[in-house]
Amino acid sequence: MSSRLIAHLAHVEVLSPKPEESLPFYTDVLGLVKSGRSGQSIYLRAWGEWGHHSLQLTEAPQPGLGHVGWRTWSPEDLDSAVAKVDAAGVGDGWLEDSTGHGRAYRYRAPGGQIHELFWEDERYVPPPGMESPFPDRPQRYVPRGIAPRQIDHVTVMSDDVMRDAEWYRDTLAYTFTEYTVLPHADIPVFAMVTNNEKSHDLGIILDQSGVPGRVHHVAWWVDSRDELLRAADILLNADVAIEFGPGRHGMGEQDYLYFRPPGGVRMEINTGGYRLYVPDWETKRWHPDQGSNTFYRNVAMPDSMMEAYPPAGLQEDADMDAANPWAAASVH
Repeated sequence: MSSRLIAHLAHVEVLSPKPEESLPFYTDVLGLVKSGRSGQSIYLRAWGEWGHHSLQLTEAPQPGLGHVGWRTWSPEDLDSAVAKVDAAGVGDGWLEDSTGHGRAYRYRAPGGQIHELFWEDERYVPPPGMESPFPDRPQRYVPRGIAPRQIDHVTVMSDDVMRDAEWYRDTLAYTFTEYTVLPHADIPVFAMVTNNEKSHDLGIILDQSGVPGRVHHVAWWVDSRDELLRAADILLNADVAIEFGPGRHGMGEQDYLYFRPPGGVRMEINTGGYRLYVPDWETKRWHPDQGSNTFYRNVAMPDSMMEAYPPAGLQEDADMDAANPWAAASVH
């Protein structure tokens, strides 16, 4: 009998000090569709998503993470997951009134991030003229900007990546797929966990800032490498700097492209990668010289990729390694 409780990553709430400047970027450059607005939040979704939203953009004094939303496999799995996080002593309680989905149970993960679990979901209804001619698509495909099909994963920060990865595995039945260590010491700096056939829908990066609950990036899926390269053209023509990529990670074997929208929190476009169908998967350990971060082992990651949100108010991980330990490790 399977122990799966969570079906997929449903949405991420990103905090932005520049919401009005951020909105045209997300709709016109990234190509998301606005699906609602409430209070200080704007809700957006990718064209291939069946739910109300996958991105909640909320006005805040500084960039950061509001919460991460996960949909369970069933109402019964929601009850089981809630019981498990309660037993772990990290539950924050029920939210009865949420935009785009039913009641949700929030908890605070070991790394300090707020997550919520829910089952009831508001299905997207396209406006007249946008109905898809294909029954397995939620709307007509009329691409604007990069136009990702769906949200792919979120990567967060933690002061102990192995603790967090094992916690998600043991508490909520995630599969702990892979991790990598520092090039000069057996210290894990990045780990990946998943609820489905992807290599990961949650990444965890070592953070020595002392600031809990930080986020590194949110990733969006496109169907092919050609679309990822097209995304690079779109970003450059919109005068948006590419921070890292295009390239391919070793861990997960996904093609990547990183950039920063107005307002802060880093985004990634990715595609490719392996599909995991092994029920008794054994966690894989990487060393940087195996190409954990850059599959072709020919590109060093810039120091700016060590930065996370909210800003720590100090030089990121300055005491960790003067030569940027992440350059040889993997950041998905």
